[in-house]
Amino acid sequence: QVHLVESGGGLVQPGGSLRLSCTASAGSLFSMNSWAWYRQAPGKEREWVARITAGGITDYAAQVKDRFTVSSDDSNPAYLQMDNLKPEGTAAYSCSVNLRHVTALYGKDYWGKGTLVTVSS
Repeated sequence: QVHLVESGGGLVQPGGSLRLSCTASAGSLFSMNSWAWYRQAPGKEREWVARITAGGITDYAAQVKDRFTVSSDDSNPAYLQMDNLKPEGTAAYSCSVNLRHVTALYGKDYWGKGTLVTVSS
C-alpha cells in the first residue's frame, strides 16, 4: 500500500508565499522515479504544475516558472515552494509520485488527495 499526504495549503494574499509538502508512505520495496505537482482550479480541468526526477531534474509549467520551486528531500518528501502567488493560483494542489516496485519493470503513479490553496486579499 502506498499513501501520499499533502500539507501546507491555506489562505494567502496575492504576492505571498506558501510551501506545500507531500510525504509518501511506501516501504523499502519501492524506488522513486519522479514527483509531480498538479492543481485544479474551481470549474477547470486539472493541470500539471511541476516535476522533479530522482536525479534532481526539474521542469515547470510556463505559468509558474520562476515563481514556483519543486524539490525533494532525499527522494521523500517532496516540496513545492510557491512565491509571488496570484489569485489565479487558487486551486486544489495534488502531488503524484511515480514508484517502481522491485518486482516491476515500470513505475506506477500514486496520488494524494490534495490540499487547498486560496490566493485572495
